[in-house]
Amino acid sequence: MASNPSTGDMDNQMIPIIQVGDVLLSTEILTRCFCCDLEACHGECCVEGDAGAPVTLDEVAQIEDSLDVVWNDLSAAAQAVVDKQGVAYTDVEGDLVTSIVNGRDCVFTCYDNGCCLCALEKAYRQGSTRFCKPISCALYPIREKKFAGGLVGLNYNEWNICRPAVMLGNKLNIKVYEFLKGPLVRRFGELWYAELVQAARELNGKSSEK
Repeated sequence: MASNPSTGDMDNQMIPIIQVGDVLLSTEILTRCFCCDLEACHGECCVEGDAGAPVTLDEVAQIEDSLDVVWNDLSAAAQAVVDKQGVAYTDVEGDLVTSIVNGRDCVFTCYDNGCCLCALEKAYRQGSTRFCKPISCALYPIREKKFAGGLVGLNYNEWNICRPAVMLGNKLNIKVYEFLKGPLVRRFGELWYAELVQAARELNGKSSEK
């Protein structure tokens, strides 16, 4: 997923923060609604922005292991970029991110009936690989930030191209943390997610009483 240049820093936002385990998170993750609507947005989050998706060294290794499987789904331009600089690079902020094409598209984007998909996730869903996609992509619209002392920060990132997801989430009454249960469990574990659910119930219960 391309990186949104307007991503906010949770240190600078006047939004209440709660702590679950070693994770600090914006309460918007528990109160705002969100549900991806691919029919409306056509996967624009994979092509908009000015940088690739943040990845870890372990994820780079897993992506490289999957490369032969997804290669034919990549565009010729994307293949050329990967041949030249690999599946990831260090951006201007010093972060390791997936390689991009023409300063825009993630190299792993592919298209199906006009909808942008992730070649890595496509292969995973077909049972061809064991790696789905970078956790930073899976967690969106949540952005992760690491703090000193082992603390992790999670912030809800609002992006105009995701307005259809907000509308669908409101229609279905699906909160951000509910929509992202799978990725959150993948990142932090079942026990942590159970604590998060309890925190959400308490927070939303208090909100409904006002």
